[in-house]
Parts: sequence; C-alpha cells; structure tokens
Amino acid sequence: MAHKNILHMITPQKHISPFDVNMALDAGYDAVLPYESVEMAEVADLVQDVIFSRPPDRGVRSAVFFGGNDSVLALDMIAAAKDALVPPFGCNIMADPSGSFTTAAAMVACIERTLKNRKQTALKDVTIAVFGATGVVGYCAAVIAALEGARVKVVGYDGIERISKRAAEMKERFGVEVEPVDGSSDDKNTAIIEDVHVIIAAAKAGVQVLGKDQIQGAPKLLVAADANAVPPLGLEGIDVMDDEEQIDGTGAFGIGALAVGPLKSKTESGLLQRMIEAEEPQVLDFRDAFALARTLVS
Repeated sequence: MAHKNILHMITPQKHISPFDVNMALDAGYDAVLPYESVEMAEVADLVQDVIFSRPPDRGVRSAVFFGGNDSVLALDMIAAAKDALVPPFGCNIMADPSGSFTTAAAMVACIERTLKNRKQTALKDVTIAVFGATGVVGYCAAVIAALEGARVKVVGYDGIERISKRAAEMKERFGVEVEPVDGSSDDKNTAIIEDVHVIIAAAKAGVQVLGKDQIQGAPKLLVAADANAVPPLGLEGIDVMDDEEQIDGTGAFGIGALAVGPLKSKTESGLLQRMIEAEEPQVLDFRDAFALARTLVS
C-alpha cells in the first residue's frame, strides 16, 4: 500500500495562500490541508498531531509548511516545530511566508549570475543597498547577501530607528553585520547609492524607490534588481521583464520582477519535491532556497 504524501499548511493569517496550495499539489503532494489563523502557542500541538499519527518510518511522508506574511514569525514557527519533534517521530518542515524566502533566494541568485556574467565579480566583492529590508523579501535578501560575504546596507524608508532594530536582529539570529541607513528622503537615497555596486528594491508594491536620474547618477552601480511588478515600478527604467538588460544611461544591468518569478517558482517547487523525495526529514528555510536557486539559475 502506497503511503500518501500529506502537506499541512499553517498560517497565522486568515487564509492560506492559494499560490502555495497550487504549487504543492503540482509538486506532487497527494493532499494539502490548511490551518489558518494559527498562533505560535498552537504550533507544537499541531506538529505533534502530525508526527504521532504515523509510525516513525513514515514520518517523512508528512510535511508542515509555514506561510503568512512575516519572515521572522515564520522562522520562529520553524523553531517551535523543531522543538515539538519527539525522535524517532518526525516530519518535514518548510517555510515560505508570502513567497518571500524563495523570491529573495531567486533574486539574489539572479544578481549573483549577472555579476559573474556581465562584470566578472562575485557577491563577496560588492556593496549592496537593500531598500525595503524591513519587509519579508528585503529582509531575507539582505541576510542571504550578507551570509555570502557582501557588504550590505539596509535602508529604512521611515528613518533609522526601525531599520536599526532589524539590523540588530539579523546579527543576533544569523551572525551577519549589516549597516542600517536612513532612506527617509530622495536626497538621502541618492547619497546612499553613490558608493554601492548593487541595488535591491523590495519595497511595498506600487511604490517607486528610485527614479531614473538617481539610478543613472550612481557611479559604481553594476546591477539593480526590482521585486515590484505593480506600477509604478520600484526602480524607474527597469522593465518587469528585464533580465540582464543594460540600464539606459549606465553601464549597469537590470533585473525585473517577472524575470525573477520563474526561478522563484522553480525554487519553491524544487523544495516541495525535495520533501516528497526525501529519505530523512528535511528542515528548509531561505538558506536552502538560495542554495537551490543558484543551481537552477540559467
């Protein structure tokens, strides 16, 4: 008798993501069950219900997926799920809140590829400004880049206080040093990008972060990537479909949101399939997503 691959999708929000449900079923899960408006204190009981319903040798056929819209909360839920395991009982664990883990992984992988192909340089040799680093995609992109050795500036659109707390949190959780900077005005943003090689725009959809003149005036710029596909775009002059396209008036290359999208989907699908095919339980977050994305990027 074949054992079913079952995915339990948990979110602190009112609804689970239909995107993730479709991805999971297309990846090969036999059943996907939603658990919505879940609080942190409920995670352990749900996970233990999952693991104790099957003998240990079938635990790998069960998986728990954390969604939501908060990357830090998703990481905390992963930690709570791991703490709830009672060996030899186990299950697979994965998080991708609002698709942020796989989107950030795909974006940084595209940047890494473009730096290599177009500028013969590596992440460890560049300075990166991340706009929108308090959000889910920007937060993960900043940490991934810093873990790869890049010098990372995280930009606070509402001043320095909140982004400084995020920077301190990144250091505490992941051991990375990132520099918080004040991006509360156009003049400050223009000054920030004067000495950076890479720009990542991961601000709220429909918000222009930098205008064309600002981008063209960045003397050291090599690559700029925009996560926003909703007009006005985050980086003026970079089309949503741009993929290593030279930015007008510069020697830099642009990456648009819809160029990142296919790699993001392949990465999420690949992680879901990895859990289905695993012989031992997996625990997957944005670091695993980046490791996979950089092997998939063309």
